[in-house]
Amino acid sequence: MRALVRCLLAAALSAAFAVPSCNAQGISFVALGDLPYGPRETSYPAYRELIRTVNAARPDFAIHIGDFKSGSTQCSDEEFSNQLAHFQEFSGALVYTPGDNEWTDCHRRNNGAYDPLERLQKLREMFFSEGRSLGARPIVVENQSRITPGRAGFVENQRFMRDSVLFVTVHIVGSNNNFEVRDPKAVAEFMERDAANVEWIRDAYALAETRGASALVFAFQADVLDTRSPFEDFPPWSGFRSSIGETLLPLAARWGRPVLMISGDSHRFKVDQPFRLNGKPLRNVTRLVVPGDDDVRAVRVQILPEAKQPFVFQLIAPAGD
Repeated sequence: MRALVRCLLAAALSAAFAVPSCNAQGISFVALGDLPYGPRETSYPAYRELIRTVNAARPDFAIHIGDFKSGSTQCSDEEFSNQLAHFQEFSGALVYTPGDNEWTDCHRRNNGAYDPLERLQKLREMFFSEGRSLGARPIVVENQSRITPGRAGFVENQRFMRDSVLFVTVHIVGSNNNFEVRDPKAVAEFMERDAANVEWIRDAYALAETRGASALVFAFQADVLDTRSPFEDFPPWSGFRSSIGETLLPLAARWGRPVLMISGDSHRFKVDQPFRLNGKPLRNVTRLVVPGDDDVRAVRVQILPEAKQPFVFQLIAPAGD
């Protein structure tokens, strides 16, 4: 059976998210994450088949938004090496941003009781090279480690332009972004990375303005609404308050052009516009949540820069589904 590539035309979204023909021109890339999950005997084959399906679609590049293993599997060097090999199976470029399962949660006994900060450093050493992405045909990227003074350690924050669209990865992860107040080391790590992320997001908007970008795409792992309260989306205990609630969203409102936020963490495919600022909906900010866990699919995204609604979404499943 040939690989299944389906155009999503959900009635509930059709009014807000127009879906042109699958043959429409523009930037085309694939977003995926929270994969592979589970024992390698069962998860690896399906994931590799999905990669082959993505390669057959011939996107401009792919973005993996983190959690390349489940929260109950080992954080071992062997697992890291296996996932790096998976990334290199993408025939084009693969841009990766870390998830919490790769490092913040590695202290768990069933993860191998690793030091999360040691695993974070290992991730940075293994998966990131200044100036280039992963994948069989890497693309040129800019890293915060080279651009922002005093942020030499943040090689994982990357950005690149494709036509008139600026793509930016930001190291924002689940488990409340590692803002664990009972652990002083975690708090110290969070505070430094959160400040770096705020600078990186601000710089992205400044660059988008300078270069006349038609749209901005941010990619990170976390479901940033996971800590919302009945009264506010980003309460004081939220690890996403500064980077998202006080930085990314207000700047999006001021910028006024289309912004796409790609994330995972909750494992269920979703396209919506859930964000508000000062009680008003942010109509220029669209959220894409990629499938994951037992839903082994990816999302093809087309960007039509001149369209009123520039983002087009298609689900991609491995052959046989």
